[in-house]
Amino acid sequence: MDIVYDGHTLVLHGAFDVRSTWEVRNAIYECIETFDDDVVIDMTDVSTIDATALRLLAVATRHAWLSGHHLTVRNPGPAVRRMAHLTRLAHALEVERAAATA
Repeated sequence: MDIVYDGHTLVLHGAFDVRSTWEVRNAIYECIETFDDDVVIDMTDVSTIDATALRLLAVATRHAWLSGHHLTVRNPGPAVRRMAHLTRLAHALEVERAAATA
């Protein structure tokens, strides 16, 4: 898992699973605590995700909300959306999809 900081956006690349949750968690919480603005997690290049990683996103979303911020997941791919529905965590995430191009 590669994490790239782009302002208030964390861009994730690769497999987001139990092996990378601690690293991603630290990056998310650092952004929430550092910035007074909302945090976006760009998941365009996330190839796979597991239930542990989705639970981390759900808990971080709630933590951000309780801190007066928003944590938004941008453009989750089909594998991420499918796992979110299977684990019933889709309702716990704020999702922003990329605009369709004509």
